[in-house]
Amino acid sequence: MAITLEEANRMVAGAIAKAEELNIKINVAVCDAGGRLLAFNRMDGAIWGGAYGSQGKAVASAAFGRPSGELQERAESPIIKGILGAEGGHGIPSQGGAPVIRNGVVDGAVGVGGGTSQEDEDCAKAGIASI
Repeated sequence: MAITLEEANRMVAGAIAKAEELNIKINVAVCDAGGRLLAFNRMDGAIWGGAYGSQGKAVASAAFGRPSGELQERAESPIIKGILGAEGGHGIPSQGGAPVIRNGVVDGAVGVGGGTSQEDEDCAKAGIASI
């Protein structure tokens, strides 16, 4: 089942609500199963580089069906590099992205950039929990 625009926007809002709770400024991106952007938002005052980081973490998470941080240790492996390279090099295997999995199928992912790695992942997971 594909992520709807309504669901994507709810995930963005859920991630931002968590960021406000943590008193941080984030960028949040939601992508579909193919890593294509569905929704994005940058909080006022969030670093602009997080726009790319959030999308890259979402792409990596969707590509591998797991939190992007789980890929970090193996980021230099031929498999990880090869898949992300074939995808176009947009994926970032760093903590802060989490997959949206329903009925055992990866429907997409949420990626966050702007806080610490753990804060980013917590916000991504809070976004997913909102649907």
